[in-house]
Amino acid sequence: MNIGNIFRSAHAFGASFVFTIDAHYSLRRAKSDTARSSNHLPFYEWDAMDDLILPKGCALVGVELVDGAVDLPSFRHPSRAAYILGPEKGSLGPETLALCDHIIKIPTQFCINVATAAAIVLYDRTTSLGRFPLRPAHTGGATDAAELPPQEDWRKPSGPVRQSF
Repeated sequence: MNIGNIFRSAHAFGASFVFTIDAHYSLRRAKSDTARSSNHLPFYEWDAMDDLILPKGCALVGVELVDGAVDLPSFRHPSRAAYILGPEKGSLGPETLALCDHIIKIPTQFCINVATAAAIVLYDRTTSLGRFPLRPAHTGGATDAAELPPQEDWRKPSGPVRQSF
């Protein structure tokens, strides 16, 4: 069920592709993916980390609660990135972490559900690289155009926004 939820979130947040490594995933049994993401996103299955092939210039970002990982709110997402999360009852192994260009963590007190973690990372990526105005200093949101900064002051991505999960 988690993989189906991850695929659905990836599709909803505009990912370019999704992949699994040594996972047992059945598109037919993915009842949680009500968006049928596999009909909209390329899906790659690899047997082992050594088989992983990413597009040129695509950074591999590990999501794991480990010492030395960058807290997600402080992380600047690469414009081209693939995110890898460990299994629900486990973690990314040292070999996988060594292959990552970046390692990030969600600042929680303990591990959370892997599908929830994927959605949080994708949401953070979307809000930090998307074309959204900065949050207002006061509680609530900007309610009228007079409160919004000029659009040219909104955060803009530094290049084409490509993401995968």
